[in-house]
Amino acid sequence: MNDPVGAWHRLADSAVLLDGFHALKHALRFGAEVPVAVAADRVAALALAGELAPDVRPALDALLAEVPRETYASLVPRPHPTAVAALAVRPSREEGLRALARTPRRAPVVVLDQPRNLGNAGAVIRLAAGFGATGVVTTGTLDPWHPTVVRGGAGLHFATVVERLAVAELPRGPLFALDPEGEDIRGLKLPDDAVLAFGSERSGLSAELRARTDHLVALPMRPQVSSYNLATSVAMTLYHWSATGGAP
Repeated sequence: MNDPVGAWHRLADSAVLLDGFHALKHALRFGAEVPVAVAADRVAALALAGELAPDVRPALDALLAEVPRETYASLVPRPHPTAVAALAVRPSREEGLRALARTPRRAPVVVLDQPRNLGNAGAVIRLAAGFGATGVVTTGTLDPWHPTVVRGGAGLHFATVVERLAVAELPRGPLFALDPEGEDIRGLKLPDDAVLAFGSERSGLSAELRARTDHLVALPMRPQVSSYNLATSVAMTLYHWSATGGAP
């Protein structure tokens, strides 16, 4: 690209920031459209690709433009240790909603009910992608495509559906919500078409989501331990689903 910095400034307001080599690697693996990518050290970035991700090295070789380190740093909120960044086209919301609504599903949808922490949301999206979940839906005000969430998700937003919906708009399927008062998850088999809902660490499930819940489910926890981290709770639940025969 003749003018990667100019292209960056034209696209930045509407594109998804891929912050770091690993975010770009994952986005390319899962079919993201990436119109511009920059590196402060192109040779080092391609060497990293050759070592860790040879499958995407040809695409990176064609895509990466080298820019001065100061220029790279001016394009991102917080420079990444790999000094690589890119902009990707956000997937179509309409296609995402169709994927969430499609039945029968082969894997659950994860719902984060009014999450607060951007990093935790990103970690959940990374987990969901790893387990092959159909998607991650957030309710409330947090933007699941915020740059900090994408950074926490290591670019794996492109490996699953990520959308923000109202509780009334959640996909169909039996809704299992995590709550200390629920039935021990170890005695349950979670169906592939389940909608798995997790409240915020501070306030738990919202009244609106609780009213729509079909099953309250509890994770095993030692007495006097207050709670698990949100991403830990999601990981335990998805692992239980996969270990009881649900993984593709």
